[in-house]
Amino acid sequence: MRTSLPAPDSAQLADAAGSWRSAYVHIPFCRRRCPYCDFAVVAHDELTGDPAASIDSYVEALLAEIAMEPPWTPLDAVNLGGGTPSTLSGRQLERIVLALEERFGMADDAERSIEANPEDVTEGWVAQVVAAGFNRVSLGAQSFDATILGVLGRQHRAADIARAVRTLRDGGVVSVSLDLIFGTPGESLASWRSTVRAALAEGLNHLSGYALTAEPGTEMWRQIRRGGPAPDPDHQADQYEILQELAQRGGLVRYEVSNWAEPSHPCRYNLATWAQGEYVAFGLGAHGHRDGWRTRNVRNLRTYLDRVAAGQRPLRAREAQSAFSAEQERLILGLRRRAGVRAGRMGEALLASGEGERLVDAGIVGREGDRLVVRQPLFTDAVARSVLSLAPGEC
Repeated sequence: MRTSLPAPDSAQLADAAGSWRSAYVHIPFCRRRCPYCDFAVVAHDELTGDPAASIDSYVEALLAEIAMEPPWTPLDAVNLGGGTPSTLSGRQLERIVLALEERFGMADDAERSIEANPEDVTEGWVAQVVAAGFNRVSLGAQSFDATILGVLGRQHRAADIARAVRTLRDGGVVSVSLDLIFGTPGESLASWRSTVRAALAEGLNHLSGYALTAEPGTEMWRQIRRGGPAPDPDHQADQYEILQELAQRGGLVRYEVSNWAEPSHPCRYNLATWAQGEYVAFGLGAHGHRDGWRTRNVRNLRTYLDRVAAGQRPLRAREAQSAFSAEQERLILGLRRRAGVRAGRMGEALLASGEGERLVDAGIVGREGDRLVVRQPLFTDAVARSVLSLAPGEC
């Protein structure tokens, strides 16, 4: 990994990331489906037959799909997400990384990141992951409160998180990150504060914190429709402020609305996507961005396997972006970063609009040289809605 990156929240790093090239690989399998999850996942109880056989077939299809992508520039970052990538063996993960390297090449200091569940992290698995070249692991911790973990449908305990971090460190993983979720119904401010403190006590390189949302079609959404408790946005705002305060006090720098990192440890793959960098994507439901085209893969496992077996790209959609939509996206993604984004014509149009004036007057949006920044990150989504409200004629 690079050891001389600029500060995580610097404009220099934010802009440089736009030239990086990345790959995303989606591993959809989970032992069970969490009640809040709306990702392209396949729980083991949704499979027919042996899950191991399904995973083997999927890995073979991934390798075939990678071979269908035209050669490209060497990759600066690789990210395996899910689902649960840590359900794969070290050998399967190694084959995927080797296929990417053979097809595209890999920068000498490329970030190779993988998501993992704490209960999957063993000494043997870590040794295999490091041998495969992974230098960053992101653990889906979510909470250190046993009751909250139960509500979220997680299978690990708080003790498993601490054990997993130690195992990753002892095994030679360079960068360790934790993902947390705040706003679970029943989670008090005291419980959340305890979770954040426990996470920071592990000496993390990176921390992500996301507000729980009840996405349509999920089990949590159905429970709420039946009268169950829902996340409270005001309570979540208080929790976000606790997270920001404690993360900063713990020496982590907020570089994006939901992400904090030590110097030299921001997630390079995420930085590239927020900067509209290009990336190829493989697997169920994976989204890609290359040569001005946005692509989305099919989300049905059987359809995916059948398409690849027939020698076809498993695309659900392939769309060329208009100049206007690309500029909207540039602002929306860029304003998620602490460093903000160069204003450009659309940014100037936003500031000149009535909504833009209100955002500036409220201290939510401001200028830093030629850049626009969101000064109150809790209002990032509101700023994005204001950008989306702009019409082509206004820019």
